[in-house]
Amino acid sequence: MTAEAFLEGAASLGAAGAAATALVIDAPRARARTMVAALVLAGVALGPLVSGRVSDQVSARPAVVAAAALLGLGVLAVLVWLIRRNPPLLALLAFAALPFRVPLSLGGTTANLLLPLYGVILAGCVALSFGRERPPDAEPPRPVRRLDQVLAAVLVLYALQALYSSDLDQAVKNICFFYVPFALLYRLLRQIDWTAKVLSRCLLVVVALALFFAGVGFVEFGTQHLLIPNAKVLSANEIKPYFRVNSLFFDPNIYGRFLALTMIALAARLLWSARTRETWLIAAALAVLWAGLVLSLSQSSFAALLVGLAVLAALRWKVWPVVAIAVAGIAIGVAIAVISPDTINLKGKGSKALDTATSGRTDLIRGGGRMFAARPVYGYGAGGFEATYREREHVRSKRRAAISHTIPVTVAAEQGVIGLIAYVALLVCAFVLLFGGGLRGALRTRPPPADVLARGIAAAAFCALFVHTLVYASFLEDPLTWALLALAGALRVPQPASSASLATEPSIS
Repeated sequence: MTAEAFLEGAASLGAAGAAATALVIDAPRARARTMVAALVLAGVALGPLVSGRVSDQVSARPAVVAAAALLGLGVLAVLVWLIRRNPPLLALLAFAALPFRVPLSLGGTTANLLLPLYGVILAGCVALSFGRERPPDAEPPRPVRRLDQVLAAVLVLYALQALYSSDLDQAVKNICFFYVPFALLYRLLRQIDWTAKVLSRCLLVVVALALFFAGVGFVEFGTQHLLIPNAKVLSANEIKPYFRVNSLFFDPNIYGRFLALTMIALAARLLWSARTRETWLIAAALAVLWAGLVLSLSQSSFAALLVGLAVLAALRWKVWPVVAIAVAGIAIGVAIAVISPDTINLKGKGSKALDTATSGRTDLIRGGGRMFAARPVYGYGAGGFEATYREREHVRSKRRAAISHTIPVTVAAEQGVIGLIAYVALLVCAFVLLFGGGLRGALRTRPPPADVLARGIAAAAFCALFVHTLVYASFLEDPLTWALLALAGALRVPQPASSASLATEPSIS
């Protein structure tokens, strides 16, 4: 192992350990400073990967880099000041920054990074590191505490399994760009005082952003030009009879996911709304977002939307009719595949036809299964799926996909049974937290309190996101996962007396 690789592995493990500690520690000041330490260690781990690129930029344009650094520090100082004056503002800033990705060249590849969100996370950590020492947090309910502990264990396990990864650089990127900052985001959002006003404003921000992104998609479709070029999408648009848009997300599936989750939140408001004007406004917004989702042509997002709506229906009415409809839908789908396979792009017979219809996913799943069979206990190391798959399957073309689009397959191949146990434990704890605490009964109140409705939205949206990860990717690599779990966890913790307004139904009008 080279000195650079040792530094990357050790610093990323330290960052994951610090973030895991922040998830379970109860002293607010110590937790905040541990969070800052996690970000610093993450920066150290990324040093060998980005130092060359940064050095080139500084050498080529020193004045521009200096000005950008000063501007960034100024924005950070303003955010810290605002959050210290009004801590709930952190929630609004975080949800506003969630979807925005900035393309950067790192280590020879271009990555779309959530730089605005990273700035909000850093500002939140710094803001909470100063000021008066607050008393230790009250003991959270058992489901919340268990989820905190499992998330901490998943973080440390991933960092440990990165040490023997076949692609340490990729593992370090995942840890430092996704796992560590998003774990800190989770902890920051967990300690927000989620009043009805804060919940309503966050929903308004998300809906406004979704409508804006849908508008960008309409412009792309009308001009037949992508604002953010994606080579695969451009290639498909040239040979297919349709034009697929990606708005400002680079990837149409991530764009579709954001629209689908927003539609689920709006659908929940629609199902439990008693206001005629609000009903019409929500219906109009849903129509616009549906049109945007159609233009994304993200099949995984359509599936996620259906699952989220089914969960809402089960919470609003009864479970068994929803299950019966779902079973009937699956039966119809199977019948179509058998009777008229061309309808779902199944041209030909056998596994090759299925692989073509699923854009190569069946080959990836089979390859991942062979990797798991070769190393069933501990896998090939965190982040090592693509490198190992290419080597084992003799995939030389960079145009051919070699990244698993099915999270359980990725976990099995990279982390083995050990990782699968942690993954299942995380899902169990998440679903217990989301649906426990008498959620269905509480939603029977007309109208339900704002915190209860928000818990219902979080539960349905998380189920949709989980299904999306089974056919696309990005589970813990998506900040929405952590944000939904944080919201659900925060709303399960008894709110202070100042949050009496939670009993008020929020309005989006």
